[in-house]
Amino acid sequence: MAQYTPRYIGAANTLEHRVYTEANGQIVSPFHDIPLFADQNAGILNMIVEVPRWTNAKMEISKEEPFNPIKQDIKKGKLRYVRNCFPHHGYIWNYGAFPQTWEDPSALHAETKAKGDNDPLDVCEIGEQVGYTGQIKQVKVLGIMALLDEGETDWKVIVVDVLDPLASKLNDIEDVERHLPGLIRATNEWFRIYKIPDGKPENVFAFSGEAKNKKYATEIIHECHEAWRRLITGESPASTPSYNLSILNVTVAGSPGHTRSNDPGYQSIPPDSRQPPAPVDPSISKWFYISSATV
Repeated sequence: MAQYTPRYIGAANTLEHRVYTEANGQIVSPFHDIPLFADQNAGILNMIVEVPRWTNAKMEISKEEPFNPIKQDIKKGKLRYVRNCFPHHGYIWNYGAFPQTWEDPSALHAETKAKGDNDPLDVCEIGEQVGYTGQIKQVKVLGIMALLDEGETDWKVIVVDVLDPLASKLNDIEDVERHLPGLIRATNEWFRIYKIPDGKPENVFAFSGEAKNKKYATEIIHECHEAWRRLITGESPASTPSYNLSILNVTVAGSPGHTRSNDPGYQSIPPDSRQPPAPVDPSISKWFYISSATV
């Protein structure tokens, strides 16, 4: 398998900061070029870490920029940070996405009765190691939760790094409660309340907040992988009046977005220019006490 490394542009906590993905020194798209399956027969998938555990900066794959670097989300011109809702600090898992997946915003899911959120499939990696932005982890799938985020289906897949000491004991969703008691309940609470400090209402879950098992999760992953295949091949539009996705890639031959390394757009990607992180406003460290939280 390719050796994936991050290419850092600028300083973290700035509008200019980007984290590109390199495979053996060449830029690739983490959305389109990294295979979803590291070893399909063994049930091992690749995930991209966007937000390391215990951090607050809402880093995410840019669906619109060429080759889809990770950047910090912006709201009203300001960098977006997830607030700390007591007793949680930042994200409580390594949070990221599965490559080669897409939650199609035109597809209504039969059970959640809501359309996809137009993003790669979200992943919560529950192992003990803290990851880093741009890290490619090999993970096994344990279960899935269906957040209904402002009317859209926003699946959250629960996974564990295959190298984690507990990985051999974690094989399905009930194993998580057995070996990591309280984590599923805390995950439910985290997603329900994390937008409340920003003046948003509490989020709701489909299935009464229940985490579905590995089999169900695997079906959703395959659905989203197929949706991505339609996107990358041009069967589904990458550009509509409501969104404009970059499908530039270097590995999917026959895709309308397939790009060669001598293409001017490919060669214009900036070289590594990493800098020390910029300071963060101290208010980001504040704890918010949410009265509706059922701890």
